[in-house]
Amino acid sequence: MFKKITSIYGDGIGPEVVKQAMKVLDTIAEVYNHEFVYERALLGAEAIDATGAALPTETVASALNSDAVLLGAVGHPRFDNDPNATVRPEQGLLGIRKALQLYANVRPVQTVPSLHHLSPIKIKAKTGVDFIIYRELTGGIYFGDKFTNEDGTAATDTCHYQQHEIERIARLAFEAAMQRHKKLTLVDKANVLETSRLWRKTIQQIAVRYPEVTVEYLFVDNAAMQLILNPGQFDVILTENMFGDIISDEASVLTGSLGLLPSASIGNSTALFEPVHGSYPQAAGKDIANPIGAILSAAMMLDYFGLQHEATVVRNAVQWTLENGFVTKDIDPVNFYFTSTVGDLICDYIHGKAIEVVNKSNIELRKSTII
Repeated sequence: MFKKITSIYGDGIGPEVVKQAMKVLDTIAEVYNHEFVYERALLGAEAIDATGAALPTETVASALNSDAVLLGAVGHPRFDNDPNATVRPEQGLLGIRKALQLYANVRPVQTVPSLHHLSPIKIKAKTGVDFIIYRELTGGIYFGDKFTNEDGTAATDTCHYQQHEIERIARLAFEAAMQRHKKLTLVDKANVLETSRLWRKTIQQIAVRYPEVTVEYLFVDNAAMQLILNPGQFDVILTENMFGDIISDEASVLTGSLGLLPSASIGNSTALFEPVHGSYPQAAGKDIANPIGAILSAAMMLDYFGLQHEATVVRNAVQWTLENGFVTKDIDPVNFYFTSTVGDLICDYIHGKAIEVVNKSNIELRKSTII
């Protein structure tokens, strides 16, 4: 199989984690006789520095002409700390979602027993957690009309949805539920918001076509609480843009590290894959960032290409590294392995070089310990 991939390193730790994901993809290509060709493109702060725009037209053109997009991270503190900045890295991220019509953000959340101790949530609550969040990505308050009065003392952000925007992601979520445990939870604020009432009405109409799927409705404040108290109750969560942004980040505490979570953004013609974590500029260039989120995003890309076996091999490799303690600093701040080492170990597993009983003393070169 031949596939063209637009690779966007982005900001902060983005280049480091994307390179590891590409290394894993190249290993898959080598072992399973595929060919992946990458075209480099700019987005975010790196694009602003190079071109003055957060989303250069060349990046959009590359993405539209590719089979998929692999993205690292977007954001830089010099923009966060400047409320007067007219061009911001995040504008590039919102822009590419809009340009590619990436209307559905898909974020799987699974807990790993060997990492249960890292989460502040009780182990009992984390056992058997396996759900997926479908977040609408191109509508809502992030893309609505914005207004600030002349003296800067009042501001307005408009939340806007059309029924067809809700229907297209709802169909994806219902289809996913049919392939899983046939349960869907809509997260909204229908007791207060007109847009949420539209969401609820639309979901009720679509649910008739999926009689096997049990549909539940939770207000977002209750959903946020239930994610902590009893996350095992969820199968497929469907929600609008801002609510999905918030609860998917909240869900990351269940796994023990934001660096472990992947995501896919699906559109009409292509898809974009990126780890859930931010740019983490404090760790940039230190080879300590967690590449697992990016590598699992690459696994989701393989699924998107129809290469389910290869995707499973990557996930098994990730599981092997975690179970054997080959983890980065965010997971074990004392005995940790570097970003590139974790990538190498995952590639070794794919090559069939991993063994069931690991002698960690043989992997000392890139290991970091506090003496």
